[in-house]
Amino acid sequence: MTRYHTDDYIAFLERVSPMTKEVEQYQLEARDFNCGDQSGDCPIFEGVYEFASLSAGGSIQAAKKINRGDCDIAINWGGGLHHAKRKEASGFCYVNDIVLAILELLKTHQRVLYIDTDVHHGDGVEEAFYTTDRVMTLSLHKFGEFFPGTGHMKDVGVGRGKGYAVNVPLGNGIDDESYKWILDETVKDVMQFYRPTAVVLQLGADSLVGDRLGAFNLSMQGHAHSVEFLKSYNVPLILLGGGGYTVRNVARAWTYETSVAAGIEVPEELPFHNYFEYYGPEYKLAIPASNMENQNTRSYLENIRKTTRENLRHLNHAPSASHVELPEDRWSSDEEEDEDEKEGWRDRRIS
Repeated sequence: MTRYHTDDYIAFLERVSPMTKEVEQYQLEARDFNCGDQSGDCPIFEGVYEFASLSAGGSIQAAKKINRGDCDIAINWGGGLHHAKRKEASGFCYVNDIVLAILELLKTHQRVLYIDTDVHHGDGVEEAFYTTDRVMTLSLHKFGEFFPGTGHMKDVGVGRGKGYAVNVPLGNGIDDESYKWILDETVKDVMQFYRPTAVVLQLGADSLVGDRLGAFNLSMQGHAHSVEFLKSYNVPLILLGGGGYTVRNVARAWTYETSVAAGIEVPEELPFHNYFEYYGPEYKLAIPASNMENQNTRSYLENIRKTTRENLRHLNHAPSASHVELPEDRWSSDEEEDEDEKEGWRDRRIS
């Protein structure tokens, strides 16, 4: 986790607990790291370090499996914590598993595309890669008086990373048709210009209709469209979770999106299980859209598409990375690994 986060921040997460948070030393540290009661949305709870470790470990392992060619699509629904910064927590996110996974992918992939479909702007990931062309970040999010308050269309990166941050700020009530159009058109342009060799897709479920914190009008199928669309490019893909505050709909959406990723049809009727009563009265998988007003006009969306396309035109097509030696993969979680394969892995190079 300290490949991105500072040593003192991770050490704090490892030491702190509800029993120690009243100690003055920890109160001072908690304030510096935006944790605890004063943060508002990043409380100290029992097992916070284990939670962060599991989330980060799942995403790092997904990237390792993609790098080794073990799978075409890897999934960690416990990941997608896109707000965490290098030395502070933010927005219920303590460790940025996405940044850690992308750093792992960069060992073998020249260019990585990150797409964020959470209703909130993916500020932590954008900030981490704001100055590099090795990673392009694309975030579709509600913009305005809404957390975290970042993600303006004019925020495009700086220095070597100028143009490699793409933001699609949206208004309340966007529906399936409008969302599919702007996502498809923007992703097509990005894939054509950037030509990533791996994609990380964050699927925060708070962009679904009826979310307690969200403000969009996406049905389950509309939310899952990005999975089907990215699959069509046949580029190695990592799917991650994220936000979602109407829990029964989070479970529905990620179940359905797992089936889309796997190419398996699942029945509409939910099977009986321990939490069956939460899904009444319909007890079905579907999450239909509502009659919420769509405040995103076609002209507004076309202007976004035009602006992002113009920004992309000024970029170098598919920037290449310099030749570097891959670091040794010392942290393999596989219980058994052929020694010849390990030696071959250490000798690989990227260009």
